[in-house]
Amino acid sequence: MPAFIEAASPHTMNTYGRLPIALSHGQGCRVWDVNGKPYLDALGGIAVNTLGHNHPKLVPALQDQISKIIHSCNYYHVPNQEKLAAKLVELSGMTNVFFCSTGLEANEAALKLARKFGHDKGIEKPEIVVYEKAFHGRSIATLSATGNEKVQKGFGPLVEGFIRVPLNDVEGLRKATEGNPNVVAVFMETIQGEGGVNPMRIEYLQQVRELCDERDWLLMIDEVQCGMGRTGKWFAHQWAGIKPDVMPLAKGLGSGVPIGAVVAGPKAANIFQPGNHGTTFGGNPLAMRAGVETIRIMEEDDLMENAARVGAHLKGALEQALAGTSGLKEIRGQGLMIGVELTKACGALTQRAADKGLLISVTADTVIRLVPPLIMTTVEADEVVSILVPLIQQFLAE
Repeated sequence: MPAFIEAASPHTMNTYGRLPIALSHGQGCRVWDVNGKPYLDALGGIAVNTLGHNHPKLVPALQDQISKIIHSCNYYHVPNQEKLAAKLVELSGMTNVFFCSTGLEANEAALKLARKFGHDKGIEKPEIVVYEKAFHGRSIATLSATGNEKVQKGFGPLVEGFIRVPLNDVEGLRKATEGNPNVVAVFMETIQGEGGVNPMRIEYLQQVRELCDERDWLLMIDEVQCGMGRTGKWFAHQWAGIKPDVMPLAKGLGSGVPIGAVVAGPKAANIFQPGNHGTTFGGNPLAMRAGVETIRIMEEDDLMENAARVGAHLKGALEQALAGTSGLKEIRGQGLMIGVELTKACGALTQRAADKGLLISVTADTVIRLVPPLIMTTVEADEVVSILVPLIQQFLAE
């Protein structure tokens, strides 16, 4: 097999800072590049490959679906839409679902829901509370909701109608919205992903739920990255015992097949009417089958329990191995969503880890992010630690 050419393609837009790696195939939590080099996958396609690679239960189901019908537009009923929607309603305790193809689209739909909610109440210029360090996507609206000036730069004017507040500060939220009749919703990630694996505290989530009820706002919780069993519950906000009014999902829901969803509770379920919102690819038969089968396999193989147990093992092993390391700021997260924050920018570690056969990412400049497939074993978690810890220690000593 010819060696992969380590150069940017002259024909694709220069939108990604890519590593000089092209992956060929995978099995479980392992992938191989086109040169035959193996890697342990602790990134899972950025929290997407829930069931790892080439899963023996998922692949035949998708092959079966492809042989029947891949796409049908939404002029017609798609039976697996009803099946997947019913399952998401059961797991979330909410009522209705809209399907799209990506997390960005799910978040965009949530923003439209909030604005329509406001207009239906007679609010001419609805405003939505968003958070520092948040990341909700790269469309103009979701970029405006995102709390990262670096990714916003060059794309102004941004969309108006957002009020930005700090994390885990209910007084800050109250102060920022005091006396403002235009506020219609609070929009947050339970655990910020791109922002550096920053969790909202349980008591804060509960306080915001109470405030939204008190002021007739929608509580919209972005579970695109932290949802679908990654933390050891179906959705990360469930650790706080609350229910949102709107919940965007994507990433892990289809185990690699593009899929997004907006799950709504009673307060938001009937805001959209025919003609208000739609999508060509959303809810297509292939994506719906991927979602149905992903959840079925997760339940059959008890992958939520596995995520909780292996995640706790991985976090504990990292804490033990890195205890007392100068330059280590914090290890945080839950289940198989872990961030290791250093005191200096550590983007170089993605390539160094890949050189040693480990796939990771660095987000928010200083945070190593681990979001592996939910099938990861404790043996594989120990392997992550054995490769990553020496790299971190060496890097911090430089």
